[in-house]
Amino acid sequence: MTSLTLVDTDPAALAADALVIGVYAHEGGDAKLLLAPGAESVAAAFGDRPGGGLAETLRALGATGALGEVTKLAAFGAVAAPIVAAVGLGAPVDGDQGRVPTAESLRRAAGAAARSLAGSASVALVLPLADRDEPADAEITTGVRAVAEGALLGAYRFAGYKSKPAAGRRDPVRKVLVHVPDSGAKAAKQALKRSGVLGSVVGRTRDWINAAPNELRPPQFADEVAAAAREASLDVTVLDEKALARQGYGGILAVGLGSAAAPRLVRIAYEPAGATRRIALVGKGITFDTGGVSIKPTAGMWEMKSDMSGAAAVAATMLAVAQLKPKVAVVAYAPMAENMVSGSAYRPGDVVKMYSGEQVEVLNTDAEGRMILGDAIARACEDEPDYLFEVSTLTGGQVIALGKRISGVMGTPELCERVRDAGERAGEPAWPMPLPEDVRKGMDSDVADISQVNSGMDRAGHMLQGGVFLSEFVTEGVQWAHIDIAGPSYHSGEPFGYWAKGGTGVPVRTLVELIEEIAAE
Repeated sequence: MTSLTLVDTDPAALAADALVIGVYAHEGGDAKLLLAPGAESVAAAFGDRPGGGLAETLRALGATGALGEVTKLAAFGAVAAPIVAAVGLGAPVDGDQGRVPTAESLRRAAGAAARSLAGSASVALVLPLADRDEPADAEITTGVRAVAEGALLGAYRFAGYKSKPAAGRRDPVRKVLVHVPDSGAKAAKQALKRSGVLGSVVGRTRDWINAAPNELRPPQFADEVAAAAREASLDVTVLDEKALARQGYGGILAVGLGSAAAPRLVRIAYEPAGATRRIALVGKGITFDTGGVSIKPTAGMWEMKSDMSGAAAVAATMLAVAQLKPKVAVVAYAPMAENMVSGSAYRPGDVVKMYSGEQVEVLNTDAEGRMILGDAIARACEDEPDYLFEVSTLTGGQVIALGKRISGVMGTPELCERVRDAGERAGEPAWPMPLPEDVRKGMDSDVADISQVNSGMDRAGHMLQGGVFLSEFVTEGVQWAHIDIAGPSYHSGEPFGYWAKGGTGVPVRTLVELIEEIAAE
């Protein structure tokens, strides 16, 4: 695990394997680079002068200042670190090189730098945290969080299963030094601690998502989540298939029928004394999704190991809550099942009695996530939460509508807007979507209370159908938000910024932001 340390030493004198400074792209079109604040002593050590020195050398090496671009050069004794790496911060605000970049720009830059410098024992990040000499605590907090989070997430590597080390693979950076004006400042220390917690739990989320599906079937996944939660001193209850049957969790059981690995429901509770508000978290935990009898195409099916990203995210969020200790009660439910094809699998045409007592007509066994979530949401509402956040890789419609990096949010309009705002601060964008009445009408069933999809098998408004179905299981008066992360949960392309290939950990940081915000009210 990469560690974090605050430093306020002169950057040119910092003893690290690599020193990272920021550079801005020049807006004038003359191909010049602007060194970001913090790099002054480094530039002076290289003999910086108008028209030459460090900036000119970096430009000659091809640096443009584009966001996340990393350019390295040997220091040859000019500064204490043997390598200086310049990371692009994009264009400066209003052309003023003294202005701090956005928090997301800092996150991406720090992540790109940490990944590029893999193999280094220590890396010092000297990036602009605020836009004045004596910044307020809030500015320092935002800047430190962004740089530290970005570095930890960018340094992440999944251990994998290779019997021999991959050629050219380098170990993650072991130690990150974050340069601040005053390393003893309370705000900076608190920000660094929080970033360390988030980096750790997002890494845990990514590990679960990236695990091979034969290694993380529902019983194993439940055991791992329960063990991690108990180690964090959280209260844990795990229901196996017999307990699920006794208590009437028809949706979870129906989906799990086709697999030799039986389903589970994990409940994790954090209930501090004196808490006056309650938050429920629910996360979809389909450890592998073949589509069941309504089988998926084979192309890309291997990515369906990530269909448990919602459960991984809410479980990891609880691990963060245990360390950050907000003054609000938080209870998470993670229903887990494997959607397989077999002689015992549930079928289109089946009618399933849910935990709530509602009868659901199954039309598509590949719409399994909403079946297990309906049970978990109904159970979570029995705890009488003030707010309920549900996270799932629910629909391909989310990807069609919003792409691979923006989550869709449906539910109580005011709470959806809060999710959008928290996601913007966390660097996990989300966009509120409606739940039209005509979509619900299309899910009317001739034989049951509701069909799990549009009875005409119409894919119009497919993402909205998922949200409408789940709304049936939310108790009246509970503010709720369904967060569809089908696209953002798994990154199949090349790494960029602080995103690694594979599981991303979205939306753990948004959930923590929301929990802390509610606790502070």
